[in-house]
Amino acid sequence: MRTKILIGLALISAGLLAWNLYRVFDVLPDEANQGAVYRIIYFHVPSAISCFTGFFVAMIAGILYLMTGKLKYDVLAAASVEVGLVFASIVLATGSIWARIIWGVWWAWDARLTTMLICWLTYAGYLMLRRAVDEPTQRARLSAVLSIFGFAEVVIVYKANEWWRTLHPGPVLSIRNGGGMAPGMEAAIYWNLLALVCLGAMLVMVRMRQEEFSREIDSLRREAHSY
Repeated sequence: MRTKILIGLALISAGLLAWNLYRVFDVLPDEANQGAVYRIIYFHVPSAISCFTGFFVAMIAGILYLMTGKLKYDVLAAASVEVGLVFASIVLATGSIWARIIWGVWWAWDARLTTMLICWLTYAGYLMLRRAVDEPTQRARLSAVLSIFGFAEVVIVYKANEWWRTLHPGPVLSIRNGGGMAPGMEAAIYWNLLALVCLGAMLVMVRMRQEEFSREIDSLRREAHSY
């Protein structure tokens, strides 16, 4: 059953990405002010929402672990953070490329960019914490606490361009009352978001299975050392 779900998610993600890439690069027109480079938004924004979704799942899984003590929630949190951090890296990379073309610099200490970098460092620290603690229960507990408090940074990133008006543009999506894009152009963002969410879900499932295998190996190793 797990394999069928993975194959289904992979096919959906690949199909949506292929169809949407055709629309983005061959059907949709250039943006009036930015020209062709605006198309980076179709990867930048969906990656941002996908990484926030992964961090949100990690927070919920952390809460569930602290409530139940079941390590399966710790596995889910760890996998979600790993995948979320990949998408967060894409956000920073695409944002830097976009900034270089529009602002003339690769990086500016803009509120949105700076808070996103801090968010990335927070969750990179989460993974480093997991590497530093060997005992599974203690590792899960500390990781859960960090994932819960770390999500506050996600909220700050989300609201940064509303709380501080700096270089980064304000909201453009209609769901955030932005209204800065034509409906056909905005729809492509949501289709790419669906493709990335399916891809992210598939990667989380793969990482969870790998983490389960790793725990089984660790358990066998501990038993062997006890003899």
